[in-house]
Amino acid sequence: MRVKFILPALTEAKSPFWRPIKYSLFPPLGLATLAAFLSDDDEAELVDDHVEVLRTDDAPDLVVIQVYITNAYRAYALADHYRAKGCFVALGGLHVTSLPDEAARHADAIFLGPGEQIFPQFIADLRAGVAQPRYVSTTGRSIEGIPPIRRDLIKRERYLVPNSIVVTRGCPQHCDFCYKDAFFGGGKNFYTQRVDEALAEIECLPGRHLYFLDDHLLGNPRFAESWFAGMRGMGRLFQGAATVDSVLRGDLIERAAEAGLRSLFVGFETFSPANLRASNKKQNLARDYQAVARRLSDLGIMINGSFVFGMDDDGPDVFERTVDWAVRAGITTATFHIQTPYPGTRLHAEMVAQGRITSSNWDDYDTQHVVYRPAKLTPEALKAGYDRAYRDFYGWRNIARAAGTHDTAKHRAKHFFYAAGWKKFEPLWDVAIKARRLRAMTPLLEAVLSRVSARQDDPRKVVTTNLTPVPTSPS
Repeated sequence: MRVKFILPALTEAKSPFWRPIKYSLFPPLGLATLAAFLSDDDEAELVDDHVEVLRTDDAPDLVVIQVYITNAYRAYALADHYRAKGCFVALGGLHVTSLPDEAARHADAIFLGPGEQIFPQFIADLRAGVAQPRYVSTTGRSIEGIPPIRRDLIKRERYLVPNSIVVTRGCPQHCDFCYKDAFFGGGKNFYTQRVDEALAEIECLPGRHLYFLDDHLLGNPRFAESWFAGMRGMGRLFQGAATVDSVLRGDLIERAAEAGLRSLFVGFETFSPANLRASNKKQNLARDYQAVARRLSDLGIMINGSFVFGMDDDGPDVFERTVDWAVRAGITTATFHIQTPYPGTRLHAEMVAQGRITSSNWDDYDTQHVVYRPAKLTPEALKAGYDRAYRDFYGWRNIARAAGTHDTAKHRAKHFFYAAGWKKFEPLWDVAIKARRLRAMTPLLEAVLSRVSARQDDPRKVVTTNLTPVPTSPS
């Protein structure tokens, strides 16, 4: 068969105001994973609409399209186009799982949930001429022993971080606003590779830098401990994501640092205990955010803090308080979000029941627009505060202030250049992308991520922290 895998561009990526570097970071690993289940004599093509021209004048036998909420309309248009040509079209992804009936109108087959268990059966059915309209992932979920990702289909030169990798699936937490809970519903919601398979995949990747796209790098402590032990001595530098409580618990974060962890995405989300309880984010309750920031800083790990605005306990002062704390805590980069009630989540169901949803235009569900009625803010105030938070946090003065919180000159310099490089040097990134020179930026990224901690402590030493309740107002 001739098979075409497509990741349609998100709506904002087609805007004249989009940030090209934001969508030139990681290749579409999910599609490359599915491609591994094809036969050797199948022809496969993988097209990322964000970084290359998508031609639609072809007629492959099978078109597989990955659908997110803010690329849904483009995905459906592409699906309709190829179906009109007589191609068999299959749709999968987060949005398809959340709204299967909507997606089914544009597809010959849809995939609900993670695809590793259902795609092989779909391919077998398609070859036999008995493909079903709907394939649902429930039992038997595993990523142990799956074929190696088809990295030969990935155009590495088009990405800043071609060495992205995933060694777990899902998340052990169940936050009400999270899309992933619906995606993994009906079966195991968190599972891992075998350690030896994860290490073998890492060994095959060139260069030093890796980015783990896992939702929770420390979600299975037993797996993570063995995996970090295997990575020690590899000379890798890597980035990933974890929760507040996992950073404070035991010595796993020290083991990660020793293995090469240099930057961590942490979901602080909100300072309000009422917001945490309402969103079922129990892992953040009674946790000392300042202790998280200090522990990571002491290990030389830079922090990308995630914060959500517009929860029901948020008032007009939430924006300034959040930015002020993030700067004083030495957060390297911050990702701010307007709370977004994604279809399929408990948050969305509650807001529908309360009559608070004000838009069903999926293009606006990008965490940058207000699509519901906030409790203590007007929609206009929420949007303005969100925009102001980004401007303030990434102002030169605050970048310098946050960098100055670290103990060593080396760490302060790395913080400053990492934060400034991400937001202030946009024209340079654009030049590198247009000239296809992103790979030339990798040594610079590795230099910034090199070890910054001068501490000589035993990296496996348990650090005791006082897990005091998070104050409503950061202090």
